[in-house]
Amino acid sequence: MNCLLYLTNHYLCGNNSNMIDEILKARTFIPRPLYTKKIKPFIDREIIKVVTGQRRVGKSYILFQLIREMREADPSANIIYISKELQAYRHIEDDATFYRHVKELLKPDAKNYLFVDEIQEIKDFEKTLRSLLAENCCDIFCSGSNANMLSGELASFLAGRYIEFTVHSLGYEEFMRFMSLENSAQTLNKYLSVGGMPYLHVIGTEEYAAFEYLRNLYSTILLKDVVARENIRNVTFLENLVEFLADNVGNLFSAGNIAKYLKSQHASISAQTVLNYLKPLTNAYFVHKVRRYDISGLKIFETGEKYYFEDLGLRNCIRGFNSRKDIRKLMENAVYLHLVQSGYKVHVGQQDATEIDFVAEKNGQTAYVQVCYMLYDENTVRREFGNLLKIDDNYPKYVVTMDEYDSGSRSGIMQMHLKDFLVYRV
Repeated sequence: MNCLLYLTNHYLCGNNSNMIDEILKARTFIPRPLYTKKIKPFIDREIIKVVTGQRRVGKSYILFQLIREMREADPSANIIYISKELQAYRHIEDDATFYRHVKELLKPDAKNYLFVDEIQEIKDFEKTLRSLLAENCCDIFCSGSNANMLSGELASFLAGRYIEFTVHSLGYEEFMRFMSLENSAQTLNKYLSVGGMPYLHVIGTEEYAAFEYLRNLYSTILLKDVVARENIRNVTFLENLVEFLADNVGNLFSAGNIAKYLKSQHASISAQTVLNYLKPLTNAYFVHKVRRYDISGLKIFETGEKYYFEDLGLRNCIRGFNSRKDIRKLMENAVYLHLVQSGYKVHVGQQDATEIDFVAEKNGQTAYVQVCYMLYDENTVRREFGNLLKIDDNYPKYVVTMDEYDSGSRSGIMQMHLKDFLVYRV
């Protein structure tokens, strides 16, 4: 057990008044201001702060960074911390034990803050949260690794009383900071290979060790967050489906097309079954579904979508890392992650028969992005830039490539190398 987990178990079991300080001393936290800056304006507001995201993307550390800043600002603040990943809290199984535990630790003469990690593991947790919020007895922060927590349990009881902050694996800029690397072709290749799971800061980016860790993490996500939580029965089919998604990153397809492919592989699975298995993967934030957007008609298509992985390294541990064969897929996945980490809502663009890789929207502004490995010849240039030139508006447009010596602006469209785009404020 690492030092942080030991101290958490030891001090929290004894309800030691200095336990939070000891926990914070036990580990140096690498700041992730991209997320903490979004959350801090809501501290001491009567609204539940919910931190969501895939397992091991750093949600717990975001909570600890907030706790540290609170302790520094007000040493007398009463911090109540519960983690359902720790043995010390196995007894908190339902809303009754949850409520009783919190009430016993509240202090009437101090500011009370409640932090609950992996709250979806507590049955009917939303009932306790609603009561605590109504009593206005503590400021509430919680994290969870399943989107059902918001679409079902939490939303039905707490509509309008919570705000969600989604944490992602490390973006390229964060990856460089965590690993103390400079922006270079070698660093970019490393990021495209091992991805951005924060614990690689401890494991290292050497591929053997990194992929051993990632394979174990993949198994944990699949078994705990998908199979167990969603009562999946056909685990073999689920694994085959994940492999299909890994092979087809960035490809436009439907559940029907997947079912036809699986049938060709002698697996007779209906389109509805495919959808039933895709949903748990997106609920666990393991993959993200990106729907098509009709640019001319300003509408969302009901069928046909793309899937991207939350982490490139997890994708690569499933199908291997082949920089020659997979580079276009990995580039597109990396651009998608950069856009969503930058706060954009992302769609696949469709204009007549023309496809735009990404239409990104935020605060009433739009950006269009095409991804191309290399602009080999004039035909490729005409295709990638021509698709964007057909869009009749003045929003920024980008073509992202791996061309080292050919960048700049063409007809108002910015061409950028991937390693530069991934640190660019779109």
